[in-house]
Amino acid sequence: MTDGFRTRGINHLALVCRDMAATVAFYEGVLGLPLVKTIELGGGGGQHFFFDCGNGDSIAFFWFADSPPAAPGVASPAAMPGEGDFRTAHGSMNHVALDVDPADIDGYVQRLRDAGVPCTEVMNHDDSEWGVAADPGGSVFVRSIYFMDPDGIQLEFAAWTRTLGPGDVSHAPAGGSD
Repeated sequence: MTDGFRTRGINHLALVCRDMAATVAFYEGVLGLPLVKTIELGGGGGQHFFFDCGNGDSIAFFWFADSPPAAPGVASPAAMPGEGDFRTAHGSMNHVALDVDPADIDGYVQRLRDAGVPCTEVMNHDDSEWGVAADPGGSVFVRSIYFMDPDGIQLEFAAWTRTLGPGDVSHAPAGGSD
């Protein structure tokens, strides 16, 4: 085995939006992520804006005037977990999970709804067959709320509830024919 690359986290994740003004209003206005860099692409090709999502990491958006329309159920989920089919195509991005403090997550459901953002209840992800527990105790390792941005990009507020260890890696990877 060779030494791996020394990465320090995610620099930025670049997504595509249909309306940069609506994207700024949502990410900065609703979620409170500061807009930290804006770029006009040469030749009137579009824009590239960056939002600080904590720890020096960014979520960035491209706006292209001639982008094809969204393709829910292919390039993005058609529904949130627990509310329908959330599978997406190979090579797609399923969702972006933003790390939040476990003490804050229960109050974030109502804050999102007060801002007019439909969201799931808090989901307690555990090691059971269906991966969700009724309460946050036991083998729950992360608590999550799922919601969509104005372009149908699925977002998650995720709060780790315990430190993960070697026992949390217990499944063989599935192959393309599995």
